[in-house]
Amino acid sequence: MKHKRVLALVLAAAMSVTLLAGCGGGSSSSGGGAAAPVEDVDPASLAFPLAEKAEISGLTRYAAGTEAEPNNRTIYKRLEEKTNVHVNWKSIQGDQWSDKIALEMSNIKTLPEFISPAGLSDTDILKYAKQGVIIPLEDYIDKYMPNLCKVFEQAPEYRDMCTDENGHIWTLPWIEQLGVGKTAIQTIGNMPFINVAWLNFLGLEMPKTTDEFEQVLIAFRDNADALKKEFNIDGDIVPMSCIISGGNEDCTVLCNGFGEGYGDPDPGRHIVIDDNKKVVCTATTEGWRKGVEWLHKLYTENLIDPDAFTQEWSTYVAKGKSGRFGVCFSWDVANIVNISMDDIINNTGDWQPMPMLKADVLNLTPQNGSFTSGFDRGRGAVLTANAKNPALICAWFDQMYDPIQSPQNNWGTYGEDDEFDIFEMGTNDKGEPMLQHAPLGDASPVEVREAEMVDGPLAVLDSYYGVYVTCPDDALYRLNWIKDIYTPDMHTKYVFPNVFMSAEDTKNLSNLNADIDKCIKTARANGIMNGFGDAEWNQLQSDLQGYKLDEYLAIFQKYVDAASDSALSAD
Repeated sequence: MKHKRVLALVLAAAMSVTLLAGCGGGSSSSGGGAAAPVEDVDPASLAFPLAEKAEISGLTRYAAGTEAEPNNRTIYKRLEEKTNVHVNWKSIQGDQWSDKIALEMSNIKTLPEFISPAGLSDTDILKYAKQGVIIPLEDYIDKYMPNLCKVFEQAPEYRDMCTDENGHIWTLPWIEQLGVGKTAIQTIGNMPFINVAWLNFLGLEMPKTTDEFEQVLIAFRDNADALKKEFNIDGDIVPMSCIISGGNEDCTVLCNGFGEGYGDPDPGRHIVIDDNKKVVCTATTEGWRKGVEWLHKLYTENLIDPDAFTQEWSTYVAKGKSGRFGVCFSWDVANIVNISMDDIINNTGDWQPMPMLKADVLNLTPQNGSFTSGFDRGRGAVLTANAKNPALICAWFDQMYDPIQSPQNNWGTYGEDDEFDIFEMGTNDKGEPMLQHAPLGDASPVEVREAEMVDGPLAVLDSYYGVYVTCPDDALYRLNWIKDIYTPDMHTKYVFPNVFMSAEDTKNLSNLNADIDKCIKTARANGIMNGFGDAEWNQLQSDLQGYKLDEYLAIFQKYVDAASDSALSAD
């Protein structure tokens, strides 16, 4: 669809950047890697556009089926015009990144000067810091990155979350705030969606309890022929589909109502914090056990997709798009089933989010880290030891943290000469430039954005909406769902915060988690398929102790004990 176009405003193409002297926080010269002295650079020499063209080198990735040459993307074209800095890129297709990045990092002699987006785990960050592959950035941030400094001033928790135990910042962060506290968009990932067209056709109400939900699924199963005829469905009816241990496509969210009401909101680490600030492994709780036993009951009644344990994303989506699901799970239902953005926004579509189900209790435990909203320490960028002029590179990256630029890096841009734009350039109520989201029509938000965005270092704070950018429709309706449907049932006080652990703790947790995570996921999958009695429960608890669960929990507990209430709580 050809969107309405407006004349693109010239965003300070000839305007130089006034670099601040610093934003506080200081630096430390001890520990964490080979930190070379920071060479002072005259800020005036870094005022953009540079008097003479400079060249830097970078490593990046791109989504399959999109533009492979970064310099052909509008965002980077404009950035070169604005700064007079040319980037010589090496580009890797995204689905090959995990296999190739380790090889790239293993040969420091051939590395470019920076990597963006970096996509590094905490373990990777600390390993490459210790090896001297990447360099500390805190002094460069203070001296040459006024936009990022302003972000840290507005939300100081983000600087804390970037800083290691020795006071070093090794990465330029990725920050996307959408909502805050218990209304943050990250509080629930695997949102349950139900086919209301099927409910209405069968004269059923939205379920509120686990028993009512089971009866709805039975009705879907027993009326399969009528549903196929009424909705012209080719293929078997699937009352409920999911991907077991599949992140946002898992069905664990249904189990929040059992026992203590914890559910399993951190499916990679399987921890929650109780109201006494004690770290608990969800797989040792009565609610976890009862939830698995209930899912086994649904499975034996042929209410859960038999492919749920093995199906890939592509299979899951193909079945959903063919109209065969009664219930499914996803971050965004539009990615799984056929529904237009207008129908979602106007609540006129065949799919709606399903409220939390009560069994013993009614509760939704928010995901860990969600109270500090979208933050990724290693997603932004790192500078390698080959960086010839780190001050220039950091000043160039600081343009990414401009409040008008960050939304474009995150979602896409405006004024492109093609069939769609993510944004139109307009004005806010003060007459100042503001990016306005253009209608996506029936296009997939993910696919449209991947074609234009560049990701990497950015910061979109909640305070930016209505000032620098509009809130995207697919985020806005999700935020409204969370606020109206799920936040009222979030009775948990605390979540585990996003903390930068020490190298020793990070390594130990990684080693312990490998066995503990596999043990829990295997026991859960087997329990759903084959049943979960006393013998299976006792064996799981024995196995977890054998894998040093107490030592695992003690590491998390140390950081909870050291954290402030504001880092743990949304109140």
